[in-house]
Amino acid sequence: MPTATYRLQVHGGFTFDNAAEQASYLDALGVSHAYLSPVLQPAPGSTHGYDVVNHDLVNEEAGGGTELARLSRTLSLYGLGVIVDVVPNHMTTPTPAHLNRQWWSLLRDGRSSEYAHWFDVDWAAEEDRVLLPVLGGPLSAALDAGELSIGHDGGHRGDETVLRYFDHEFPVRPGTDHLPVQELVEAQWYLLCDWREGTARLNYRRFFDVTTLAAVRVEDPEVFDATHRLLLYFYRSGFVDGFRIDHPDGLADPGGYLDMLADATGDAWVVAEKILEGHEELLDSWRCAGTTGYDTLLRVGGVFVDPAGKGPLTDLLSQVVGHPEHLDALVVEAKQQVVAEVQAAEVNRLMRLVEQVLPWHDQASLKRALGALLVAMDRYRAYVGGPDADPSQAGILNAAESRAMALVSGPDQLNVSVIAQLARGGRLPEAHVDTEAAQQEFVVRFQQTCGPVMAKGIEDTTFYRYARLTSLNEVGGDPELVGISPEELHEFSARQLATWPTTMTTLSTHDTKRSEDVRARLAVVSELSAEWKNWVEGARRLAKPHRGKKLDPATEYFLLQTAVGAWPISVDRLQAYATKAIREAKRHTTWTDQDEAYEADVQRYVAALLGQPALVNHCQAWVTRTAAASRSNILGQKLLQLVVPGIPDVYQGTEVVDLSLVDPDNRRPVDYGRRRTRLARLDKGEAPADLDDEKLLVTSRALRLRHHHAQWFTGPEATYLPVSTTSEYALAVGRGDQTGLQVVAVVTRLSDKLASRGGWGEAHLALPEGEWHDLFTGRAVVSHEGRPGIRLERLLADLPVALLVRHGTLGRDEIV
Repeated sequence: MPTATYRLQVHGGFTFDNAAEQASYLDALGVSHAYLSPVLQPAPGSTHGYDVVNHDLVNEEAGGGTELARLSRTLSLYGLGVIVDVVPNHMTTPTPAHLNRQWWSLLRDGRSSEYAHWFDVDWAAEEDRVLLPVLGGPLSAALDAGELSIGHDGGHRGDETVLRYFDHEFPVRPGTDHLPVQELVEAQWYLLCDWREGTARLNYRRFFDVTTLAAVRVEDPEVFDATHRLLLYFYRSGFVDGFRIDHPDGLADPGGYLDMLADATGDAWVVAEKILEGHEELLDSWRCAGTTGYDTLLRVGGVFVDPAGKGPLTDLLSQVVGHPEHLDALVVEAKQQVVAEVQAAEVNRLMRLVEQVLPWHDQASLKRALGALLVAMDRYRAYVGGPDADPSQAGILNAAESRAMALVSGPDQLNVSVIAQLARGGRLPEAHVDTEAAQQEFVVRFQQTCGPVMAKGIEDTTFYRYARLTSLNEVGGDPELVGISPEELHEFSARQLATWPTTMTTLSTHDTKRSEDVRARLAVVSELSAEWKNWVEGARRLAKPHRGKKLDPATEYFLLQTAVGAWPISVDRLQAYATKAIREAKRHTTWTDQDEAYEADVQRYVAALLGQPALVNHCQAWVTRTAAASRSNILGQKLLQLVVPGIPDVYQGTEVVDLSLVDPDNRRPVDYGRRRTRLARLDKGEAPADLDDEKLLVTSRALRLRHHHAQWFTGPEATYLPVSTTSEYALAVGRGDQTGLQVVAVVTRLSDKLASRGGWGEAHLALPEGEWHDLFTGRAVVSHEGRPGIRLERLLADLPVALLVRHGTLGRDEIV
């Protein structure tokens, strides 16, 4: 069982041996396990590993199985283990295709391929062929231009007959290699077409909207065994200790998959990347330790956001963009766009099932009803019907049905009820005979489509459009929820300890839209809405000469927040981020249909923002003004993440201040030498020199405490209790066991408001009686019975956080 993990992105530029070089540092930091990005063979040059091409090989660019085993052995010398990220939902369709032998076989042999059952293909849709949308235009144009050619030196062995299109290489169906090019193309088990046609016609399931990631039917025991054989070998051999599961909601049967994995590992520590919306809770039937931590991220970050800023920031957004913007309406608009465009192929596949079941109904009306129900779903999945049924989840679809009614009118409303009944797995008296299989497939496939509509509609569209306070636009987050009370955090934490005590907690991941420290900086805006309004107006005045005609106010405001959150930032980094943000927003330009003039205006604006002295000084002034409050937030949320219930993960490099943005920005190289040097200085007793040192101090001391006294945090007798303070600006939590509280963590929240009120004054912490030791400052703190408590002004004189441990419960060598 981990006490804490440290995420490492392993690839050709940071190999398993490079990771092994950090073993002593990870040990010194206080984690128990290195948590690796996917380790199986990805596409060439992959820096993330989620594009697996071969489940029988360990990433050769990262060093292969030999280096992975060596990494595990090196880590074990320091008492450290290994957690591995697993991608059960999909494989990549690489270029050239022979790199994925299962995919290659499918394309060559069609339905008769020994691997046909691996992939989720709707064969009837394209007359037993797999649609391959890879051409730059119509197939006829490619043939006329001579862009397709036959070679006899292709495939994995280099001696197969292949069909080539620029860098693409495809197998040739046996018995057709003697045909002229045009006839040969027509005779294959795949159908080449314009890449634009794939949006609506694609007939294999994919990951979200990524056509090059073909879904794998891991619910098939044979496919599960083949795709997990190597991972389970490493687990049973002791080289791997647990797993993180990528996107289980994409699977036909998420709970069944976790059952198979638990059976195969004897219930290893496994966490699932499940996005929980609102008050949604993980199904207690899932055999895993919990989620990957976005639910904790939402609560921990939320206590540093001032609810009083909601109204003024809403008004400011309206002023900037020229009209009121309502989040709910933006979500509906974005999800409707995703259903109509981004997920059109998936919707069409669902409609082919609907037509089988209800052939005499108005198909156009049923499609509108289906789209409305997908838009109205407010969760990634409702576990009703199908093999992963949970009767308690029926209300989710019922509520979605009610919301969907408001999105359509007339006969479409009746059809919403029909589609909802079909999605619930209920009986349809009007259904065509002998369509039970189609009805069951619809139940599962509808749930598999809900997740992509949610993710693409909200995280990857709305969150790039809505700019009231961008630090709230986070995976698993809710921008409408401006601030969370300490009481809400305590209730959530107590529930986690009771139900999922060894779930993962996190603040930054490879998927977060911005790092924990960027969010912590931007949270200060909620406390200073009036000052922020003046700053924004000043920034827009200064930027006016550099603002092109096409640049819209919403994007400008979004970029201003990004700049001060990540300041200082290079032009290259911010321009790369801006390009991704505006294409994801899909309002003025997209990945597939780019408006070059608009993108040029955005790039000119970014260059001015980071290059014009007046604008540079203006941005720096805000960062300087909010530095003290940002410091409190950065240290406070980190400490909370490390002490609340769950197993904390530290994303690579974030033990010091990290101002990264969305990937690939957050996958830049980490300077471990600098971190080692800093930690060594702190361990020698030197005082922190800057905020980087302070965050490293907080992280290392809390992690070491967890490592040496796991019983206070994750043991069967571990406890969690709020500790009272007399100030709304201090939040304190206690951890311990049945003998009492052993640890009290104290953080400062809304610190700029605190400063404006003259500081702590006579505010106290109700510390339990006894002598305590602050692991950050080394000070002894004594609490006497009958006295008012410990003055916060004294306790937090040097740092805005404290980590108090009962005197005599640990030796100095355990922490330093």
